[in-house]
Amino acid sequence: MSNFEDNLFDKVQKNSSISPNDIQKVADSVKQANFSDEKTVRDLVKRLSKLADKPISKAKEDKIVEAITKNNMPMDMQTLNKMFKK
Repeated sequence: MSNFEDNLFDKVQKNSSISPNDIQKVADSVKQANFSDEKTVRDLVKRLSKLADKPISKAKEDKIVEAITKNNMPMDMQTLNKMFKK
């Protein structure tokens, strides 16, 4: 792993208690995922929410799923933060 990846995993684990191993398992499971399929995306969102121990409302889940399936996800961190905090 690169130094960047190590630092990223350390930050994620510090802020969310998600282990690098858990991150790797999720990453491996979505390599061939169809992100235009609502069920696939919804399952992933629920899995990540549970893994992070951060429950999300049905409305927020719907918004995230819609943004991903319609390929309308913002790519800048500021916009992503606003989306997830709503």
